[in-house]
Amino acid sequence: MFRFLLIGIALFCNTISINAQDYELGKVTIEELLEKAHPKDSSASAAILFKKGKTHFGYKADGGFFAYHECEVKIKIYKTEGLKWANQKIRFYIGYENLNSDKLEFSNAVTYNLENGTIVQTKLDNQGEFKNKINEYWKEKTITLPNVKVGSVIEYKYVLTTENIIKFPDFDVQYEIPLNHFYYKTEIPEFYIYKPISIGGIMIQSDAKFKEASKSYVNFGQRNTLYYKQIESFYTGKDVPALKEEPYISNIENYRGQIKHELEIIRLPERPIRDLTITWEGVAKTIFENENFGKQLGKNNFIPNDLKKTFMLVEDKNDRLNLVFKYVQNFMNWDENDGYYVDKGVVKAYKDQTGNVAEINFILISMLRSAGIEANPVLVSTIQNGLPVFPTRTGFNYVIAAAEIDGKQVLLDATRKYTLPNILPFSVLNWKGRLIKKDGTSQEIELDPSTPSKENYNLMVKIDPDGIVSGKVAIQRTDYNAYQFRIENAEKKEESYLDKIETEWGNAEISDYKVENLKTNIKDPVVENFSFSSNNALEIIGGKIFMKPLLFFTTDKNPFKQEERKMPIYFGYKNQERFNLSIEIPKGYVVESTPKPVKIVSEEKRMIFSFNISVIDNKIQILSIKEINNSTFATEDYEMIKEVFEKIVLSQNQKIVLKKA
Repeated sequence: MFRFLLIGIALFCNTISINAQDYELGKVTIEELLEKAHPKDSSASAAILFKKGKTHFGYKADGGFFAYHECEVKIKIYKTEGLKWANQKIRFYIGYENLNSDKLEFSNAVTYNLENGTIVQTKLDNQGEFKNKINEYWKEKTITLPNVKVGSVIEYKYVLTTENIIKFPDFDVQYEIPLNHFYYKTEIPEFYIYKPISIGGIMIQSDAKFKEASKSYVNFGQRNTLYYKQIESFYTGKDVPALKEEPYISNIENYRGQIKHELEIIRLPERPIRDLTITWEGVAKTIFENENFGKQLGKNNFIPNDLKKTFMLVEDKNDRLNLVFKYVQNFMNWDENDGYYVDKGVVKAYKDQTGNVAEINFILISMLRSAGIEANPVLVSTIQNGLPVFPTRTGFNYVIAAAEIDGKQVLLDATRKYTLPNILPFSVLNWKGRLIKKDGTSQEIELDPSTPSKENYNLMVKIDPDGIVSGKVAIQRTDYNAYQFRIENAEKKEESYLDKIETEWGNAEISDYKVENLKTNIKDPVVENFSFSSNNALEIIGGKIFMKPLLFFTTDKNPFKQEERKMPIYFGYKNQERFNLSIEIPKGYVVESTPKPVKIVSEEKRMIFSFNISVIDNKIQILSIKEINNSTFATEDYEMIKEVFEKIVLSQNQKIVLKKA
């Protein structure tokens, strides 16, 4: 998976001359205001003309060092869609246990417009600034710059003051609009060694040097000065392209250009050196030892004795696992809060029948253990949280359960109503998790499903000479395809679902609809059966009948259109799609031509596509199979994937031609 990420650890291009003096707030030119489009990306609705950041330290006698993170930004608005950049939001942390809350202050917020050949400034007043509490851990400050219109240039500055020096805020160098120049400087006292990390593959030039430094502070009413050396580092770059959405991507935030810093070593005078470098094993151990994690797993007195007896009456352990899982899934209700620590605890959550992710899955683990099944928690980072590449406790934000029976591992999440053993919420399918055992040791486990989910379509089709196509359809969906169908349609009215299909099929008429295993028997595939009739499925031109081989299921466009791909291709899970059609030719017609057979097999069979068509008596037999045998592909595979989908589109859009005998 590491090859899917564009990551460098302290691998920056060195340069001698790095200068931030050319990029200062307040220096707006008429040329900038007159510019109608971005010179290198005419589609851009706005552009960041420069972003300049600085991280430096302050010192207090009673608390030691703390950090200032300053940022200055200048933006040009080109189009109406770019006006949203007048609104700027910055979050800051307030949920520390032993530290004071962060503080955030905006300043120098100005809008520049050109009026009658003169540059006019409009400054932000107090009414344009807002502060909101997101939750118990975060607040957010928002500013709305005034008088912003197409052509405006806007500027602002903010300073984040924090006692948290373990990890700097990420310095983003890539956005949904182009960034012309960026400059970032850090001034770090010699007592702290940080690991700089670049993400996103952006070309960054850097330099560093030692310099004498000092900090004045007051101690017991007397002013003192602390002298030391500091490391000054500089990072700069230019012409960063916009970060644009591409089809089939997990979380675009994983690939945004950023500069990160994490504290590795503290070496204060006359104190032992503290090495903060941690491993994933260390992270897991720290989490396990927290009273809101490990101790909760040891509680099982909330489980009624008669329930324990009921579980043990089931002899087969796999059946017993399914019984326990179904009980917890139906009994508990998720409060839609993630996390790997409990909130109110498993005992109260069970009593309330409501809990967060940790509480519900810890209840599941406790019940499995009481039922004689080995079960342990698995720490996970959801797709929204990003890939946990470097060891840190914030790398995880979720916890599931893993049971082991006869040496085989079963992954479980009882928070959702349509999950199953080894069928997890889509957000959890994010690379790897870390299983924590009872003794606090841990091991890495694979979250990617090992078997492909399937969609099988069987159609019996009849064409009459007037061009009406009718027939019967049977669709079977397994595993994640069934799960996807259930979460999208189980709570919908059948009528609205059928209306949607009829519209997508060109106002076809659907009748005799039946669906099996939609809300019940969810361990079995979802099966749909129905009849259809349509007068828009083919064309009659000059007495000939023209139709696409897969009728309504035709893939019309290749989703992979870009010349090159910047990010990995993410399909979510392995998948097999199979279409089997039998089309009866109308009396008085014969087949004039059919599309040619196609078969593509990629290296190591990671992607396979086959398309075959044959004519037997008065019937056309069509078999189309697409297999995606990897959930994620590297950018180097883009050309292969693009070619496969191009062949799929081509084969499905070539017409079958019938002519009169």
